[in-house]
Amino acid sequence: MIRGIEPGDVPAVTGLVYELAEYEKARHECTLTEDQLTKALFGASPALFGHVAVQDGAVVGTALWFLNFSTWDGVHGIYLEDLYVQPDHRGNGHGRALLATLARECVDRGYSRLAWSVLTWNTPSIEFYESLGANAQDEWLGYRLTGDALTALASPA
Repeated sequence: MIRGIEPGDVPAVTGLVYELAEYEKARHECTLTEDQLTKALFGASPALFGHVAVQDGAVVGTALWFLNFSTWDGVHGIYLEDLYVQPDHRGNGHGRALLATLARECVDRGYSRLAWSVLTWNTPSIEFYESLGANAQDEWLGYRLTGDALTALASPA
């Protein structure tokens, strides 16, 4: 079963984010707290949205996403920040069902795209995404400012 994240799911979803960070070999970079996730999802101006996959009453997967905007299309889209299904529950259709739910969100709301990133070494995920008809956007390079570089750029000249 796929449904929207509820406040009671926050501890499980936070745990799934840490499992994903571990899988991506970046656990040391993950600092998410339950309080941060609660505020992002359920605060006064939510900017993060999400769904969970539930099996036998337990949260076994999640999709966390936010809105982006295409100036070329003139409408919003969904950017999938995290898609994760616990290893013991993979192959049961949870990942596909989560992505199908986001695709329905796009279609129902008139959004023009569903986008995400995947690590280049994550062959199982790449093969899964391509099996759904997703296309790699390999003509674009992702960039990120964090830490000291972010602070330096934000500082007055």
